Amino acid sequence: MSILFESFVSWKQDCQDRSIKLYEPVIEYEIQQKNKTEEEIWDGLQKAYEVMKEAVQTGLTENMTSRSGMINNGAKKVYNNPITVLSKEFQVLISRALAAKEVNSCMGRVVAAPTAGASGILPGTLVTLQELHQLDDRKILEGLLVGAGIALIMEQKASISGAVGGCQAETGSAGAMAAGAIVYCLGGSIDQVFNAVAITVQCMLGLVCDPVAGLVEVPCVVRNASAAAIANSSAQIAISDVSSVIPVDECVEAMGEIGQAMESRYKETAEGGLATTPTGRSIAKKVLIHDIEILDDDTDN
Repeated sequence: MSILFESFVSWKQDCQDRSIKLYEPVIEYEIQQKNKTEEEIWDGLQKAYEVMKEAVQTGLTENMTSRSGMINNGAKKVYNNPITVLSKEFQVLISRALAAKEVNSCMGRVVAAPTAGASGILPGTLVTLQELHQLDDRKILEGLLVGAGIALIMEQKASISGAVGGCQAETGSAGAMAAGAIVYCLGGSIDQVFNAVAITVQCMLGLVCDPVAGLVEVPCVVRNASAAAIANSSAQIAISDVSSVIPVDECVEAMGEIGQAMESRYKETAEGGLATTPTGRSIAKKVLIHDIEILDDDTDN
């Protein structure tokens, strides 16, 4: 019988009681829930990671212009910019997170991890982590399992849906998954992994979901980049044995409480925040007119 992933405390306790690695209960859960063999689970993870890597590559090499025009090859502009704000590695990290999310905004193939709206965060962080630290795919796949376990608990205690908990629930959850996976892949302890999750959640509490024109483009794409940066900063803090002070379960519960209190206009409805600025409303009107024209053309044909 696999554990139910109701809390980080119980996950840690299970690993300690059985002297197993953090990802192993997740494998057991997946086998039980999906009625698949362990080999099939690993194969599925490998395919998912290949899609993540392809999304990064596609976003950096192909034309990424969305129908609305709000997304226009931003990832390539960041990647190729000769001005480096911090380091080349940071520039690459940000551009990769942007790239994978731009693929989603342009209707390409991505892995919803945990959602399509946050689909650039894990690819951007893990592809860069693997390259910097020369990690093999198996270690990254273990990290993905750790991330999946984190998401299972966050879904139970709060939400991973922008429509339920705001963008803190989407990019916040993905950032927490990425931070935990990074620390795990670099040999961090269970406490360090969970501290990385807690610190990331603390940094992203209260983030609203306010998509311009109701499209998962602005500010969603750039938030994937910022969440990737936060995930890495949280991982660096946690792996240095800096405590989150507030335990991870309590941090996630706070996220859930904030999500419940958040007004509906800030939960993917495009009725608040950036979506209702003068420019946001103007873009929404143009998108609506464009869609009507396309429908008319389709009807005529």
